[in-house]
Amino acid sequence: MAIYKKNIKHLFYIFITSHLLIWTIVPSLTNHNLPLDTIEALAWGSNLDWGFNKHPPMSALLPEIFYQIFGPQDWAYYLLSQVCIIVSFFVVFKLAEDFFDSKIYCLLSVLLLEGIYFYNFTTPEFNVNVCSIPFWSLSVFYLWKGIKNNKILDWLLLGLFAGLGFLSKYLFIYLGLAIDVLLIYMIYTKKLNFKCLISLIPFIIILLPHIIWLTENDYVTITYGLLRTGSEEASIFNHIKHPIIFLGKQIGILLPFLLMVLILVKKFKVNINLNDDNLLFLISINLIPILFIFLTSFTMGVKIRTMWMTPFYISFGLLFVYVFKSQINLEKMKVFASIFLILFLISPILYSYVSITTTDKRTDFNGENLAKQAKVFYETEGKDLGKMEYVKGNEWIAGNISYHLPERPKWIYNSSEVYLCNNTMKCLKYK
Repeated sequence: MAIYKKNIKHLFYIFITSHLLIWTIVPSLTNHNLPLDTIEALAWGSNLDWGFNKHPPMSALLPEIFYQIFGPQDWAYYLLSQVCIIVSFFVVFKLAEDFFDSKIYCLLSVLLLEGIYFYNFTTPEFNVNVCSIPFWSLSVFYLWKGIKNNKILDWLLLGLFAGLGFLSKYLFIYLGLAIDVLLIYMIYTKKLNFKCLISLIPFIIILLPHIIWLTENDYVTITYGLLRTGSEEASIFNHIKHPIIFLGKQIGILLPFLLMVLILVKKFKVNINLNDDNLLFLISINLIPILFIFLTSFTMGVKIRTMWMTPFYISFGLLFVYVFKSQINLEKMKVFASIFLILFLISPILYSYVSITTTDKRTDFNGENLAKQAKVFYETEGKDLGKMEYVKGNEWIAGNISYHLPERPKWIYNSSEVYLCNNTMKCLKYK
């Protein structure tokens, strides 16, 4: 125990550095092509707008920044995903410091997250879910700082990160609802004044361009999101089936996490004191978003896709450590460390095995060869067209062509055929 007490921060930095390196190197070595959602994000980024046919713009902006720095280097986008993850781990650790005197509990709040596959196995694919995690954790962090200190800067930063989170994915609204419920309660009980409403200023300013874009594009992203829930399949049975499936999947996802908690805790004895503002905060930001999304499935009879829950559990370790703090047996740290290391290592090993042995995945696609063929075709068949400036097609085929060509033609959506175009939009049909 003495080693742990002296070197908690050391261990934390070793952990996040190891996590970043492993989950950047493993997919870089075992995948031949970037995953679908990452190619999609890069396609959008080549022709940035305030929104796209599926999602708001933040998940396109971040890869575009990395593209401008690193170019078409696959490892850079695996790195981007891990930056999102370790930023979130760091924020959770800093938040935990306000809840615990001992740093060992802060470390446990983060290490437990390795038991949730959203924060390891699925992270190499940068997408809207991964993109939203750091903004989710930062919004929670500055919500706490705002409640604790009631400083204008903290409320402004809450609005900033909540706005950026909403521009990552609309499901961020569930955290927003939890924040609203908590703030209304705090104002009602006079534990806060109306200064917190200043957070709406940066939030609205950030969202306004996207809202204008939405109105000009027939709310296409909202329509897409509703279609993904299966809302068009009306059935009374769905109001029972989908919520039950949702709950079953969440329990399955959390099983390794709960196993790690079980190892640490002497006996499960829950004492909920709702007069404890710290506990009230942790329950609000962890459980209320899940409750609201469950109620959405129950009342509307819609499917909740598993990956949509990616950011929802980022503070779960902190909640469980806080609830069971008095029952955690630190003498079991060696056993916990063993289980943690098994989970920490088995996940990238399993990822590597699947990536190498399965040969029909998107990450086995030869996007670079496709792009070279498209360039030869364009230069042969369109000698008088000049430089290729645009590629029209779906996000996968046209997105791969855009990403892998050094001139990086801008992507434009087309649902079926692929067209290679010059700057005046004179095009050759490719596929």
